[in-house]
Amino acid sequence: MGGREKELKIHFTPGHVDVAEENVHVPFRRVLVTGATGLLGRAVYKEFQDNDWYTVGCGYSRARPRFEKCNLLDADAVRAMIQEFQPHVIVHCAAERRPDVVESQTDAAIQLNVSAAGTLAKEAGVSFLIYISTDYVFDGRNPPYDVNDTPNPLNLYGKTKLEGEREVLRNNMGAAVLRVPVLYGDVEKLEESAITVMFDKVQNSTDLISIDHCQQRFPTYVKDVGRVCRQLAESRLQDPSLRGIFHFSGNEQMTKYEMACAIADAFSLPSSHLRPITETPVGSGALRPHNPQLDCSRLENLGIGHRTPFKQGIKECLWPFLHDKRWRQSVFH
Repeated sequence: MGGREKELKIHFTPGHVDVAEENVHVPFRRVLVTGATGLLGRAVYKEFQDNDWYTVGCGYSRARPRFEKCNLLDADAVRAMIQEFQPHVIVHCAAERRPDVVESQTDAAIQLNVSAAGTLAKEAGVSFLIYISTDYVFDGRNPPYDVNDTPNPLNLYGKTKLEGEREVLRNNMGAAVLRVPVLYGDVEKLEESAITVMFDKVQNSTDLISIDHCQQRFPTYVKDVGRVCRQLAESRLQDPSLRGIFHFSGNEQMTKYEMACAIADAFSLPSSHLRPITETPVGSGALRPHNPQLDCSRLENLGIGHRTPFKQGIKECLWPFLHDKRWRQSVFH
């Protein structure tokens, strides 16, 4: 699905340069991805781009040269970007997603998680807006949580994302909210995910490491979330009635300790230095829900959703960070 446009191509041969006009394929369907420089945004961008969508990503401090630079807090800039590109779909990945940072930089987090979401919802026009939210809108006391269950966030991060949901649905009746849990994927640095950040501790087997073995999580691969966003967008193009709240998550329930042990096993590394903590330490930052498991049946009933096994996904994204390069031969060959 698409059209043809003319593009100048430069061909170099020894002692000669040719400039020729060539036909290039331009996909008809257009998608705008905010937060395209982030962990999830990069995966969403790639998923659409690899599946015949004309894809534009935007960011701010890290945008250039690959993506468009846009301050999502500037309504005029957001309006101009949408009017110029006229996307069929907007996937809003940009957010302050670190709970402890939200607690310490609350005003900035509210601006990004709530105000920017409201602005996008107002300016989206006929574009289908997908707002990425979180399982932290629930208190984790009575899982699993259906899309119609009443949220009760325990921390400011969950509260800002819930208010962002409300801003989106209040200002754009046709929008969708996609709640997802803790994410991992192809990180640029290990600190980019609360899961991958444990890899150095897993590899450093000389010291005993204590890791939470109380809170229940459902680690989810950003590539799978990207696919869900694309499938939801394509389904919406066929069925304009698709809107409202959706849930998606991985289906393997793990504590952080169990994730760390699974990471060690995936790379044939020792795990005897890892120690489980079964009580939440006092002063450990923002409150987290014990088990915010999401009921994903609404998407599943639409035939949407693919889940990569955790060990497979974590192996794909963490192997570049192996300290002992000799392990690469045994792990991948």
